[in-house]
Amino acid sequence: MDIRELVEWSGTAAELAGVGLIAGGIVLATARTALAPAKSATRYERYRRDLGRAILLGLELLVAADIVRTVAFTPTMDSVLVLALIVGIRTFLSWSLALELEGRWPWQRPAQVSHP
Repeated sequence: MDIRELVEWSGTAAELAGVGLIAGGIVLATARTALAPAKSATRYERYRRDLGRAILLGLELLVAADIVRTVAFTPTMDSVLVLALIVGIRTFLSWSLALELEGRWPWQRPAQVSHP
């Protein structure tokens, strides 16, 4: 196996892992919600949080796969610009999901909880 095949295989593996994490996260979040006690508000919030986390993790792997493939195979200015656009969109989606799930931007510190 030469280096090109290894990089191609690595990119494909990262893509499959990203898609698998998202799909598996959907299945697990749905099963967890279906088996949870019938408290609709907390079930819904947990379902959203579980789905969001699965999507975030899957997006990270998909970005990694895009970077591996673009840098390794076609490092032309056009392909780098397309990669920058894809990474920018996926990063925006990740930040938006993080804001939705945690109520703060990824670079902000969590709020300090004071205990009496």
